[in-house]
Amino acid sequence: MSKSISVVVFVSAMVVAGTLAAQGMLVDAAADRVIAKYQAASCDQLKAQKAEPPSEKEKIALDLLRDDPKARVAFVNQIAAPVLNKMFECGMIP
Repeated sequence: MSKSISVVVFVSAMVVAGTLAAQGMLVDAAADRVIAKYQAASCDQLKAQKAEPPSEKEKIALDLLRDDPKARVAFVNQIAAPVLNKMFECGMIP
């Protein structure tokens, strides 16, 4: 009996760990994409893109970040310096 409970607990732990790892990979991929977008774009392109509404993928990512504070912290920690530096260079931050 206790052996089957141990197996269930182990499998559950592995599923949770796998889900968290996958979510971390999604946050990393989204952060890499945002950083690349800012590094590759000119200031005029960034200003024009800021006026555009978010795409469906961007809306999904924003919803994830709103709903998961840990994912949001990880995302912001990765993108803060490169994105804010580019925005500063472009005069997008007063």
